[in-house]
Amino acid sequence: MRLTADQAGERLDAFLARMGEGLTRSAAQKLIEQGQVLRNGKPGKKNDKLNPGDIVEYTVPEAKPVDIVATEMPLDIVYEDEDVLVINKPKGLVVHPAAGHQEDTLVNGLLYAMGDDLSGINGELRPGIVHRIDKDTSGLLAVAKNDLAHTMLASQLKDHSMARTYDAIVCGNLKEDSGTVDAPIGRHPTDRKKMCVTQRNSKPAITHWEVVTRYKGYTHIRCKLETGRTHQIRVHMAYIGHPILGDTVYGHKKPELGQSSQCLHAGALCFAHPRDGRPILVFAELPQYFKEVLEKLERRN
Repeated sequence: MRLTADQAGERLDAFLARMGEGLTRSAAQKLIEQGQVLRNGKPGKKNDKLNPGDIVEYTVPEAKPVDIVATEMPLDIVYEDEDVLVINKPKGLVVHPAAGHQEDTLVNGLLYAMGDDLSGINGELRPGIVHRIDKDTSGLLAVAKNDLAHTMLASQLKDHSMARTYDAIVCGNLKEDSGTVDAPIGRHPTDRKKMCVTQRNSKPAITHWEVVTRYKGYTHIRCKLETGRTHQIRVHMAYIGHPILGDTVYGHKKPELGQSSQCLHAGALCFAHPRDGRPILVFAELPQYFKEVLEKLERRN
């Protein structure tokens, strides 16, 4: 690509992300770091400022299969087309393989179900996971079937146009009927497995919440994420003094009402279709464990 005068002054990584089909800013930076991007015949740097007449060339490596075992498992697919599918993930299912979970994750199941129909962003074959939810959080998860879908959905996550709504049961009674928690989240300074509200090495995090039903000692709320930080709702609700019922990591250390993991469910997901922009709105009803807790709270009232 030869630059025109109106493209001068732009950073190399930004230019590549804008002009390169299927490339995010981070993907462009990775290609540059790997020496796959040439500026006037020489390897470029991500912060190079481009000049009129510069020639930019880049090579996207072929996708390499990941060393993950494809495992047959039931998948609750609530929406699917040629570009996207939406999974209703049950509580207890890990999304990505990790220590102790090498063959029993959602990724293993997707590899079995989708075969070679996966996105290959960054030169690595991956089963389209654009965003993730915690092991013990149930609900909706969008999966990209190709690079175009992956790039477009990732962009919507980044600019906060993908709407994600969660149901949660929190401890205590919130005084207001609705509110917003605007507090940055970063890694916990002493426990690297946890996140916390902090000003140090953190990123902006915003959670909007509203009361659905009040019970004796607990509240059923609905949260809408404006950002998507790790453990965001769990951290934010604990931060304002209303941890999620069953969350023994950020909340009360002993199980309550028979719950030893968080009562948190991703119940609604809305995004623009990556190919034609039409709105896709998907719902997943409350799972059985959540309904049983609500029934217990009704009886307590």
